[in-house]
Amino acid sequence: MADISPIDLQKALKGAAYPSSRDDLVSLARDNGADDKVVEKLTHSGTQRFAGANDVQKAVFKGASR
Repeated sequence: MADISPIDLQKALKGAAYPSSRDDLVSLARDNGADDKVVEKLTHSGTQRFAGANDVQKAVFKGASR
Protein backbone atom coordinates (compact mmCIF):
# COMPACT_ATOMS: atom_id res chain seq x y z
CA MET A 1 0.00 0.00 0.00
CA ALA A 2 1.40 3.40 -0.93
CA ASP A 3 2.33 5.81 1.82
CA ILE A 4 0.30 8.89 2.59
CA SER A 5 1.50 12.13 4.09
CA PRO A 6 0.31 13.64 7.36
CA ILE A 7 -0.95 16.59 5.30
CA ASP A 8 -3.13 14.26 3.20
CA LEU A 9 -4.59 12.88 6.42
CA GLN A 10 -5.21 16.36 7.86
CA LYS A 11 -7.03 17.45 4.69
CA ALA A 12 -9.13 14.28 4.72
CA LEU A 13 -10.20 14.89 8.32
CA LYS A 14 -10.91 18.62 8.01
CA GLY A 15 -13.88 19.46 10.22
CA ALA A 16 -13.62 16.32 12.37
CA ALA A 17 -15.14 16.53 15.86
CA TYR A 18 -13.44 14.48 18.55
CA PRO A 19 -13.86 12.08 20.17
CA SER A 20 -14.92 10.25 17.03
CA SER A 21 -15.35 6.70 15.83
CA ARG A 22 -13.25 5.23 13.05
CA ASP A 23 -16.37 4.79 10.90
CA ASP A 24 -17.28 8.47 11.31
CA LEU A 25 -13.77 9.53 10.31
CA VAL A 26 -13.78 7.23 7.28
CA SER A 27 -17.11 8.73 6.22
CA LEU A 28 -15.79 12.28 6.73
CA ALA A 29 -12.67 11.49 4.72
CA ARG A 30 -14.79 10.24 1.84
CA ASP A 31 -17.02 13.33 2.06
CA ASN A 32 -13.89 15.50 1.96
CA GLY A 33 -12.75 13.77 -1.25
CA ALA A 34 -9.86 11.88 0.30
CA ASP A 35 -7.73 9.62 -1.84
CA ASP A 36 -8.56 5.89 -1.60
CA LYS A 37 -5.23 5.16 0.10
CA VAL A 38 -6.09 7.61 2.90
CA VAL A 39 -9.48 5.98 3.39
CA GLU A 40 -7.85 2.54 3.40
CA LYS A 41 -5.25 3.55 6.01
CA LEU A 42 -8.03 4.89 8.25
CA THR A 43 -10.18 1.82 7.72
CA HIS A 44 -7.35 -0.53 8.69
CA SER A 45 -5.94 1.58 11.52
CA GLY A 46 -6.97 -1.01 14.12
CA THR A 47 -8.51 1.63 16.39
CA GLN A 48 -12.26 1.95 16.93
CA ARG A 49 -12.40 5.35 18.65
CA PHE A 50 -10.13 8.37 18.57
CA ALA A 51 -9.84 11.05 21.27
CA GLY A 52 -8.17 13.53 18.94
CA ALA A 53 -6.13 14.14 15.82
CA ASN A 54 -2.92 12.94 17.49
CA ASP A 55 -4.53 9.55 18.14
CA VAL A 56 -5.45 9.28 14.48
CA GLN A 57 -1.89 10.14 13.38
CA LYS A 58 -0.43 7.56 15.76
CA ALA A 59 -2.81 4.81 14.58
CA VAL A 60 -2.42 5.52 10.86
CA PHE A 61 1.33 5.96 10.87
CA LYS A 62 2.27 3.32 13.47
CA GLY A 63 5.30 1.37 12.37
CA ALA A 64 6.04 3.83 9.59
CA SER A 65 9.48 5.35 9.49
CA ARG A 66 9.50 9.12 9.27
